[in-house]
Amino acid sequence: MTGPEEPWLLVSDIDDTLTGDAAALDRLWSALRRAEGRVKLALNSSRPAASVDRTLAEEFPAGFAADAVVTALGTEIRIGGAWHAGWADRFADWPRDEIAALVESLGYAPHAAEFQSRAKASFAVPGPAARDRVLAALAAAGLTARAIFSGQSDLDLIAPAAGKDAATRFLAENFGIPLPRVIAAGDSGNDLAMFEASGHAIAVGNARAELLDALPPGKAYRARAAHAAGVLEGLIRLGVLPG
Repeated sequence: MTGPEEPWLLVSDIDDTLTGDAAALDRLWSALRRAEGRVKLALNSSRPAASVDRTLAEEFPAGFAADAVVTALGTEIRIGGAWHAGWADRFADWPRDEIAALVESLGYAPHAAEFQSRAKASFAVPGPAARDRVLAALAAAGLTARAIFSGQSDLDLIAPAAGKDAATRFLAENFGIPLPRVIAAGDSGNDLAMFEASGHAIAVGNARAELLDALPPGKAYRARAAHAAGVLEGLIRLGVLPG
């Protein structure tokens, strides 16, 4: 007699991956609800919790509920709606204020307050040369940070042990789901680490070149459909959801 199939864990970015097509998001959510017990859902966003919560309230279907929500580029985790204090404690000693002050002293403007958090500092830094200048200054000052550069000028600095990938691995362990059964979905360069940490990856049809040009070989699916429709397409292609 065959036992129940092990569940999958879908870890998805929010902006322009799940959002952007409300009807497609409704279809994806309906499909995931029908597959209850087969797929656990985690959201994994670069934005801090308060900003993400507004999006969930304003743009997601009524009754939408993820099993976990990762925010601020893997520095904040809620599981079943409750904060995981032990995760946040890992970054308590990270010198965020000193790092932010140094970057601002170089003339680079911070992003709006809603995009900042205790373990994440975000700035408008135009281009690779400027990014390298910031990283060199941090190294010279003995300040350690993990840097994620995406878009034309988005530089996010986070605690070294944080990241979308670290949070993805933590959730897989928490839920008892092996990494080969973890699927990441995203659209931009700051999703790449999450793709590399997962067993499978879905790049939605509207994904940026910065992600598409660096997709990990052998496990990434490039969807034709955009936004949530692309996530659904990828889940069907992987056999996780019925067609």
